[in-house]
Amino acid sequence: MMKGYITLSFLIIVIFNFLYEFAASTRHLCDPDQRDAIFEFKNEFETLEEFCFDSNIPPKTESWTNNSDCCYWDGIKCDAKFGDVIELDLSFSCLRGQLNSNSSLFRLPQLRFLTILDLSNNDFIGQIPSSLETLSNLTTLDLSRNHFSGRIPSSIGNLSHLIFLDFSHNNFSGQIPSSLGYLSYLTSFNLSYNNFSGRVPSSIGNLSYLTTLRLSRNSFFGELPSSLGSLFHLTDLILDTNHFVGKIPSSLGNLSHLTSIDLHNNNFVGEIPFSLGNLSCLTSFILSDNNIIGEIPSSFGNLNQLDILNLKSNKLSGSFPVALLNLRKLSTLSLFNNRLTGTLPSNMSSLSNLKLFDATENHFTGPLPSSLFNIPSLEIITLENNQLNGSLEFGNISSYSNLTVLRLGNNNFRGPIHRSISKLVNLKELDLSNYNTQGLVDFTIFSHLKSIEYLNLSHLNTTTTIDMYEILSSFKLLDTLDLSGSHVSTTNKSSLSNSSLVLISQLYLSGCGITEFPKFLRSQELMLTLDISNNKIKGQVPGWLWMLPVLNYVNLSNNTFIGFKRSTKLGLTSIQEPPAMRQLFCSNNNFTGNIPSFICELPYLSTLDFSNNKFNGSIPTCMGNIQSPYLQALNLRHNRLSGVLPENIFESLISLDVGHNQLVGKLPRSLSHISSLGLLNVESNKISDTFPLWLSSLQELQVLVLRSNAFYGPIEKTQFSKLRIIDISGNQFNGTLPANFFVNWTAMFSLDENEDQSNGETMSNMYMSTDYFYFDSMVLMNKGVEMELERVLKVFTVIDFSGNKFEGEIPKSIGLLKELHVLNLSNNAFSGHIASSMGNLMALESLDVSQNKLSGEIPQELGKLTYLAYMNFSHNQLVGLLPGGTQFQTQKCSSFEDNHGLYGPSLDKICDIHGKTPQQSEMAPEPEEDEEEVISWIAAVIGFILGTALGLTFGCILFSYKPDWFKNPFVRDKRRNIGTLTH
Repeated sequence: MMKGYITLSFLIIVIFNFLYEFAASTRHLCDPDQRDAIFEFKNEFETLEEFCFDSNIPPKTESWTNNSDCCYWDGIKCDAKFGDVIELDLSFSCLRGQLNSNSSLFRLPQLRFLTILDLSNNDFIGQIPSSLETLSNLTTLDLSRNHFSGRIPSSIGNLSHLIFLDFSHNNFSGQIPSSLGYLSYLTSFNLSYNNFSGRVPSSIGNLSYLTTLRLSRNSFFGELPSSLGSLFHLTDLILDTNHFVGKIPSSLGNLSHLTSIDLHNNNFVGEIPFSLGNLSCLTSFILSDNNIIGEIPSSFGNLNQLDILNLKSNKLSGSFPVALLNLRKLSTLSLFNNRLTGTLPSNMSSLSNLKLFDATENHFTGPLPSSLFNIPSLEIITLENNQLNGSLEFGNISSYSNLTVLRLGNNNFRGPIHRSISKLVNLKELDLSNYNTQGLVDFTIFSHLKSIEYLNLSHLNTTTTIDMYEILSSFKLLDTLDLSGSHVSTTNKSSLSNSSLVLISQLYLSGCGITEFPKFLRSQELMLTLDISNNKIKGQVPGWLWMLPVLNYVNLSNNTFIGFKRSTKLGLTSIQEPPAMRQLFCSNNNFTGNIPSFICELPYLSTLDFSNNKFNGSIPTCMGNIQSPYLQALNLRHNRLSGVLPENIFESLISLDVGHNQLVGKLPRSLSHISSLGLLNVESNKISDTFPLWLSSLQELQVLVLRSNAFYGPIEKTQFSKLRIIDISGNQFNGTLPANFFVNWTAMFSLDENEDQSNGETMSNMYMSTDYFYFDSMVLMNKGVEMELERVLKVFTVIDFSGNKFEGEIPKSIGLLKELHVLNLSNNAFSGHIASSMGNLMALESLDVSQNKLSGEIPQELGKLTYLAYMNFSHNQLVGLLPGGTQFQTQKCSSFEDNHGLYGPSLDKICDIHGKTPQQSEMAPEPEEDEEEVISWIAAVIGFILGTALGLTFGCILFSYKPDWFKNPFVRDKRRNIGTLTH
């Protein structure tokens, strides 16, 4: 009976559950209110294909219809039992609009069960409404890859169930709200690729379940909070490309689950914590582009799972850590641009899985380990710009070598190039530049490298002449060839047709002793870059050169060209598409006549350098045809150009140099409209104008050179916020300078903290330039001599007002310019006292105030300027005690001459009676007759002293004995006289 009862009960339960599930599967699941709310939410935004991230993915909302079950809509998921919408995925739905606080998504309480909200990969704009907190059951919130902006509302911290939060790839700004530290269940947190700033709140250490933290590509600053060391479940720490400073917390070594650390492109300092060697799960460690010092910790040898180690562009020192040879899984090792020294280990083959080894720009010495070529997996070796030496040995290269890149240029290798290099049959890039071959080279050893695309054999110390036709006919995949500084023949000795030559895109033949223009270039239709500078090519530049359809860089500088030939058959007017020329360098030739008009038919020209030639006539106004914003650098200095600077042709210039010509007239006021102008140099012309105060509207102007013209008149208070170099010497400026004259010259107040980082910077970042190819140059007076700057450091600062007629006191505001390096106010009529505020110019290296009417004392504060290597106070009316600093004691006496009131120990030490420095007095012998005169005086003095001593001694004896004749010296004579008379 009991058994039957149990069986009946079981059957009833089974039937009941079956009926319930059947009903659940057939009933209308979606709640009408929720359906209407979601549909209304969709209609709040535009849906256009142009907003789609991927045109191959149709918008999810295409399947939505108002009368259908929303639980079957694409992107919607409902609770199986109760029908509540729990997931809303509208990613890649081509939606555009603003998410408002009164949106139906937040208005209806029926959506409170929503756990996943994904709006990623759309075009949403505006701020996140604080009403988002009403979705209190959210576990996933993904707003990535939109255009949201503004701050993150602190109310996000109330979404206590959040596990996944992704706001990456938007325009958010402001700080991370500390309230996010309340999201205690959060495992993934991504704010990368935004505009966030401020410090990372220490409350982030409360996210104890966090496994992924991504904050890259923002503007966060300050030190990393030590609380990061509490995130014991963290596997990925990605903080690259911010402004973090300070030391890397050693507490990161406690995060034993970490697999990836990326801190590159910040401002971290100090040494790499030894404790990071405890991270046994670490597979990727990227610390490039910081200011890390010290040695690579030997503890890194314990990172047995490490796959990527990137430490490039720091200040690491010491030798190559042998412990790294234990990392059998390491595939990428980058030590580029550090200060590492010593030799590379001979047993590099221990790194059996290595694919990339980059140690370029260090100070490694000794031989290249041949064991590197025994690593089958190795694909890239770059060791350029070191001090490696000895012969180049490749060891036993296996036939299955995967090496594709071998860059060994700019080292100290010597001896023959070993034939075994021909076994590297998969090579695509080979750089052996500056190799001292010490004799002949058999270039057939390269003939087996059929895959070569980049070949740099520049500056080989060999007597062998390289046959260009042989090179171009042997390497069918060649794209870039650099033979600069080597002996090159461009004569077709083998009678090869041009059609048999490979079409390359970049060719560098600078300094190859070439005497005629290479004719094979005429068929190089894919040529992008051509450098034949520093040769002996004479005559005219052929007209067909400009017909090469994609040629955009040409350097003809330092030859003996006299003109440009223009082909009547292939003239520029005959082509449909304009030439692609962007950079044209023709300096230091013998070009004469007018600037060629074909320049005006190069609409995309960005750099034109015709300096140091013999061009005459005026600057062609047709240069206005060069389309804005392309022309950025125009250098016409040291020619014979005349006329005036044309109006309205330089709309996009960054650098304009027309110095050392015969230009007249006034500066065109249209220059004030060139908002990008950073350098203006019109020195040594005949321009007559007042000071161009109107140039102060140019917010990017850093260099202004007006020297040696006919500028005149007073100068009022100016506002040059970025000006670093100004030279207005040798003009007719006059009047007084206001006391507050320099108060707006803020670029010289202090260095920008980002510009004071020289390590790892490229040349175009360190020096004033418009691009990688063109660098500004100029001539300045520094330390009493004319100095030519082939490249101008961005941090170099100069003020030269010399050779004018300024009067009155030197403005006291000069003391604000704490980063000023050179100050020249000589040859004016400045009067009054030298301002004591000059003692604030702590970076000053050269000071010249000579040939003025200055009075009073030299401020004692100047004695504390430890960088002041040159000074000149001569020809003034200065008086008083000379400052006693070390720098003052090393100057020449002429630096203080014609100031009759100066005195002091420093001056006595500098100048002796002859007006020479003590060193000059010790080194310069006196004339021979002066030496004889000194000796005669010494002898006379000695004789006088001895005579006086003997006389006194004799007198004492006589006085003691008192003979009669001594008592009456006239008695004896009297007797003699009487006797004489009696006879």
